[in-house]
Amino acid sequence: MNLNLQGKTVLVTASSKGIGFAVASLFASEGCNVIISSTNQQNIDKAVELIKSKYNTNVEGYICDLNKLEDIKNVAKSVENKYGCIDILVNNCGGPIPGFFATLTEKDWEYSFNQVLLSAVRFTKLVLPKMIENKWGRIINITSVSVKQPVDNLLLSNAFRSALTAFAKTISGENALYNVTINNVAPGYTLTDRFNQLIKHRAETAGVTYEEMVTKMSNDIPAKRFADPNEIANLVGFLASEGAAYITGTTINIDGGLTKATY
Repeated sequence: MNLNLQGKTVLVTASSKGIGFAVASLFASEGCNVIISSTNQQNIDKAVELIKSKYNTNVEGYICDLNKLEDIKNVAKSVENKYGCIDILVNNCGGPIPGFFATLTEKDWEYSFNQVLLSAVRFTKLVLPKMIENKWGRIINITSVSVKQPVDNLLLSNAFRSALTAFAKTISGENALYNVTINNVAPGYTLTDRFNQLIKHRAETAGVTYEEMVTKMSNDIPAKRFADPNEIANLVGFLASEGAAYITGTTINIDGGLTKATY
């Protein structure tokens, strides 16, 4: 697709694999300057090489632990020093550990708070002033269908992704006047390494095989299949484009009909 985003600078966090990698690849295909981040340098190098080999555009990678303020500041400052600003911010992160209330520790809660909510707040705080100054910007948060329909055994994700949704909705109204849109993309079951781990965990908890759990979970979806990460990326790309300039403060499910909520 041609989204007319050539030359825009895009930062996609936690993007060496999975949905983040698919999103970064889509923006590279549009001729953007693409910055990816991860906690693993080997994964970063591999992702940068894969994207560069396919698309003729600027792609860079940075080490960034989303739980560390200094890492976040370093990435934002380095990108702005080189490109002037970050035009499009995609806040993405790995999912918090699964678990029920009785089994989760206070340390689990604190870690997940920093990982899911505070990392997005911090990056947004750093990039938003330039977006306002330029009268153009896009902030897109990758959340989960759990913000509309809580998922069993994913209490931390349910709690903090919902908080991120409320944060985004609130600040979207504060910044719409400056042509800065802030939206959330809420994927359902998507074929990533993280999702495969979730399937294995559910299978073990239920005492069934991996294959049996795949069948059960896919049958719960009206589309009868899981999403491909590129399908999530297509929606993110559209929300970053001028075609979506009047869309802000929304949370859009992309889940094959899994969520039953009507709002």
